[in-house]
Amino acid sequence: MIYIIVLGIDPGYAILGWGVIRYEGNRFATLGHGAITTAAGQPFSQRLNTLYEGLKDICDKFSPQSAAVEQLYFTTNQKTAIAVAEARGVIMLALERCGIPLSEYTPLQVKQSVVGYGKAEKHQVMDMTKRILNLEKLPKPDDTADALAIAICHAHSNSSAVNRYFANQLKHR
Repeated sequence: MIYIIVLGIDPGYAILGWGVIRYEGNRFATLGHGAITTAAGQPFSQRLNTLYEGLKDICDKFSPQSAAVEQLYFTTNQKTAIAVAEARGVIMLALERCGIPLSEYTPLQVKQSVVGYGKAEKHQVMDMTKRILNLEKLPKPDDTADALAIAICHAHSNSSAVNRYFANQLKHR
C-alpha cells in the first residue's frame, strides 16, 4: 500500500504548532506533534533561527514528503501580522532547504475538510481532529492540534501534493 507522510504547520513566532501524520488509503496515523516555542525577550532574529532549526530537526526525524501551512489572515494587529509573516518566510525557507513541497490552506478550507462545514467552531475542528486521528486526548497547545488539522486538510485535498504523489507512485508501478 502506498502512503505519504505529511507535516502540518500552524505558523507563529512565539508558538509554532506542528504535526506529522501518515496517510494511507483513507487511514491516518499520528507520527508526532508538538510546538516550537521562542522566548518573548529574545531578539527576533534568534527567535526566527529557533523556528528554522526546529523545523529542520522535525524534517530530519520524520522525513515528510509533503507539508501544509495555514494561510495568514489578520483583521487588527499589523505588527503581529508582519512578525507572523516573517516566521512564515522562515518556514518556507526551512521546507525548501529540506526539499519538501509546501501547500497553503485558508482556515475555511481546513474547517471544511476536517468538519465538513467551513464555518465550524474551533471546538468542532478540535473534536473531529481527535476522532480522525484516533487520539485519546487533544494535544496542547491548541497550535499543535491546529497543525494536525492542517495536515488532515492537506491529505484530503484533491489538488494537494499528496494526490500528485500518489498518482506518480501508481504511474511508476
